[in-house]
Amino acid sequence: MKKYVLLITVLIVTIIFSSCRDDFSFSNSTGDLRFSQDTVFLDTVFTNIGSSTRTFKVYNNSSNDIVIPRVALAQGENSNYRLAVDGVPGRVFENVELLAKDSLFVFVETTIDINDFSNGDEFLYTDAVEFDNGPNLQKVELVTLVQDAIFLFPARDAQGVEETLLLGTNEDGEEIRINGFILDDTELTLTAAKPYVIYGFAAVPANKTLTIDAGARLHFHSGSGIIVGNEGSLQVNGLPSTTDDLENEVIFEGDRLEPIYADVAGQWAAIWLTDGSKDNIINHTTIKNASVGIIMDNSNPSSNGATLKVNNTQIYNSSNSGIIATTGHIEAENLVINNSGQSSLVLRLGGEYRFNNCTIANYWNSSFRQDPTLFISNLIPNTEFTADLIQAQFTNCIIYGDRDIEFILADDGVSQFNFSFENSLLKFNDRFNDFTGLPHYDFTNTSLYNLNVINQDPIFKDEDNNELEIDDTGGANGIANPMTGAANDILGNPRPATAPDAGAYESQDLSAGS
Repeated sequence: MKKYVLLITVLIVTIIFSSCRDDFSFSNSTGDLRFSQDTVFLDTVFTNIGSSTRTFKVYNNSSNDIVIPRVALAQGENSNYRLAVDGVPGRVFENVELLAKDSLFVFVETTIDINDFSNGDEFLYTDAVEFDNGPNLQKVELVTLVQDAIFLFPARDAQGVEETLLLGTNEDGEEIRINGFILDDTELTLTAAKPYVIYGFAAVPANKTLTIDAGARLHFHSGSGIIVGNEGSLQVNGLPSTTDDLENEVIFEGDRLEPIYADVAGQWAAIWLTDGSKDNIINHTTIKNASVGIIMDNSNPSSNGATLKVNNTQIYNSSNSGIIATTGHIEAENLVINNSGQSSLVLRLGGEYRFNNCTIANYWNSSFRQDPTLFISNLIPNTEFTADLIQAQFTNCIIYGDRDIEFILADDGVSQFNFSFENSLLKFNDRFNDFTGLPHYDFTNTSLYNLNVINQDPIFKDEDNNELEIDDTGGANGIANPMTGAANDILGNPRPATAPDAGAYESQDLSAGS
């Protein structure tokens, strides 16, 4: 009997201690946590008014019970976000346990006084919830725009997989996808009522038009942009402004609103007009700090005239180029492009183009630039692709920059290559005579070059800061053709009936304002 009782006791003790080891033996996390979302977008908040609460889940998909050594806001106790991890409030948590094949909830909210961070009317407040540290560190980003705004971003399915856009397939038949989402009918008119913050590519579907009203403000996260599909259209309806706030102009820029990011190139991707898009119109717009301001793939014969019409628009601080057009059809007037990491304007693989009273400049100073301000070709370099350059006409323009040779004409001799410069100021200082004898650079040929001025400084107001107004003693002063020039300059100033200026701006006495 005693042996039987002892046996039962041993079995009970064994079960108890075995159970303890199974239920409460935790190993450290190894950086393999999964999250229901990698970025949490809180409602935009007004200063000193708390946000609504957002929730995300943390998954332990392993077969082991784990302990997360640290869960904390990156800014720690100084953060303006507040957390609750499985119902426990705080900003820093130690040794958070998570059973195998289980999950926990993290709740996030915030209250922010915008005056603590910015003197402006809006501010993008960010932090991150960090899990573990060192090589096992994982993060969930937190984003709050302190002001009223509208967030547009890809949806996630029940498994947490983010929505993507199919671009096509590669040579191996594999799908090519980018992060993005298709705008629905309720999102195809963007107004000036609230700023928009866009994550991923916002896609305009076929046979639809994205209309952007005067005064609208669009802020793009890194790698984000707008993409216009086949038979889709983009119409940006900016209007002239009367103040320095550009109250009626449409502005495309990054989502980092701190002053140090005001002129940082490459913060977002591009406006991408894909092959087959049509009737794209951009008026009174500023496009700044993108990788490429506008990418245009091919032209569409069904367009009403040019596939892209750009008027009274500025494109600044592009880490690659302001515009890259491939067999495009563009008409532009009072367009300004400046500060591009490569060429400011690329017209490649032929196409049809007309630029009037445009200032195409490049004074990039963030790295070494070897490409000219303007590059025109009927080919794509290092490929066998070739197409007719039907027309590349520049009238009353400024093509200038801080390098000797600021335009290159690449003709493969196979396809047509038709171009002309008239009443324009050009920078082409062939100091080593590398282009002597080449027909495309014969500046005495009036069918190609007519009434132009070469290598005379336009005297910009402040080219490094994208202030491309010109002085009335500069090389562009009085050289335009009043019969072909725009009636007004980009600021709405009327151009004189005789001897107007080349470029997007009518000249002024800049010394008077110094």
